[in-house]
Amino acid sequence: MKKSYEKPAVLTNGSFTEGVYMASGCYTANAYIHQTPETGRETYVMQVNGRHETTHTVDKQTLTISFNQVVTYVSSQGKLISGDGTNTLVIEYGYHNNPTDNIGLGDLEVKAGDGLEITNVSITDDPADWY
Repeated sequence: MKKSYEKPAVLTNGSFTEGVYMASGCYTANAYIHQTPETGRETYVMQVNGRHETTHTVDKQTLTISFNQVVTYVSSQGKLISGDGTNTLVIEYGYHNNPTDNIGLGDLEVKAGDGLEITNVSITDDPADWY
């Protein structure tokens, strides 16, 4: 019997305010928007969390986060690699992660139109950086 690969589906439901939860590689990641634009502030602020589910240690991570619309990157605790002005941002972080550590990539801030939603989030690391 031949087994075939089925690509996982990402489903969205606008009636829920919870974030996105995804497992990718050795990290389990989730993200949610905790501040929306209001008087005096025109940005969305979100929290990204991950768990390093592995046996290696690493000092560098890459966050890839996608949205339902184009965003303008404002700030984070990492370094923007690509995606400003698109619907997917790639940001590099430099956190020390032991096996099974939790990681909080707090306060990613973007500008976007009304109704911004997170559609996908993943945290990865490069095996060349493992020790």
